[in-house]
Amino acid sequence: MPSKEFETLPNIYLVGPMGAGKTTVGRHLAELLGREFLDSDHEIERKTGATIPWIFEKEGELGFRSRETVVIDELTSRPNLVLATGGGAVTQAPNRAFLKQRGIVVYLYTPVEIQLQRTYRDKNRPLLQVENPEQKLTDLLSVRDPLYREVAHYIIETNQGAARDLAQRILSLILVK
Repeated sequence: MPSKEFETLPNIYLVGPMGAGKTTVGRHLAELLGREFLDSDHEIERKTGATIPWIFEKEGELGFRSRETVVIDELTSRPNLVLATGGGAVTQAPNRAFLKQRGIVVYLYTPVEIQLQRTYRDKNRPLLQVENPEQKLTDLLSVRDPLYREVAHYIIETNQGAARDLAQRILSLILVK
């Protein structure tokens, strides 16, 4: 059973690249805190009734990002939540503001080699449907890493430990402050 001390914690938002483990770590963190867990990508799919690859195909990345901003605004306004964001959520200034101002942001830093191992078979990642996924991940991280760092209150490296252990480390970091 979650401790009473967790009731006063603000929402916790996980940011980082695809394959960082935001959804898996987020579920464990929510369980530790006794909170609801949501994934912004899953919420976009639920609200639209369409998959992310379909949205990218029909509306392009800008159309998807527009939908994502609406969902992140809505979700970050709810209390007692652990939220995993999509890897590109931080590319939009309104999203960075919603996340930074409305809760605690944790950047799950993941080296490209680890991202590639975790995502290479996943066909639901439109940005990786390219000839050289490793180069694409490298390019994305070079653009997004400064944005993740800008918005983050804490940075955790995800190449050390299981998801449950990472969730416990995040909780320990937050409670020390």
